[in-house]
Amino acid sequence: MIRATISAAALAIALAGTASAQTAPTAPPPTTPTAQPAQPGTPAQPGAPAQPGAPAQPGTTAQPAAPATNAAPVTVGGAPMLPTATIVANASKANNLTTLVKAVQAAGLAETLSGPGPFTVFAPTDEAFGRLAPGTLDALLKPEQKASLTKLLTYHVVAGKFDAAALQAQVQSGGGKATLTTVEGQPLTATVENGALVLTDVGGGKSYVTQYDVQQSNGVVHVVNGVLAPKLG
Repeated sequence: MIRATISAAALAIALAGTASAQTAPTAPPPTTPTAQPAQPGTPAQPGAPAQPGAPAQPGTTAQPAAPATNAAPVTVGGAPMLPTATIVANASKANNLTTLVKAVQAAGLAETLSGPGPFTVFAPTDEAFGRLAPGTLDALLKPEQKASLTKLLTYHVVAGKFDAAALQAQVQSGGGKATLTTVEGQPLTATVENGALVLTDVGGGKSYVTQYDVQQSNGVVHVVNGVLAPKLG
């Protein structure tokens, strides 16, 4: 009975994954790494030098310039994503990643994705999960489907830290496509269409990256608009 349920869930995910991303995102990815908030341990930049013509007051000690402040953190789902926080801690604050966080917790992966990594995570939004066939997500969240859910989620994770520029470089050096080995074990294929990074799963389903280079203390997250499906059978 369980085997039959898994097969049905796999078929539903595969069918939904094929049409999970209907259109490419409007904003293309950056071709070079964008400026990121300073990483822990990076010294702050010195402040602006004092203006000439302002002599120090007698009997006082000149004060050092105030350090420059870091750029405002990137936001996902209306919440700031702190580069000093883990993937799970940041995702838990994003109001468009609630289904992903729930699934990660149900699969028992929260501790792993809070570990040192580093990991590159392609994070499907709530809307992406909503495109799955009716009943698929509910079935996968059941305790008896934990193994299948784990396979699905780890298919969205690549060991190592790969920002948009690194991924695009792999695509270019691969003659237009790059094969990414996921933590789950099955590959994802990365290509670029109209300037947008596209991921294709083993069943041919496509997912577009809609937000790039969300820095984490243990890796980097790219938000995607479709759920990628491995072979579960």
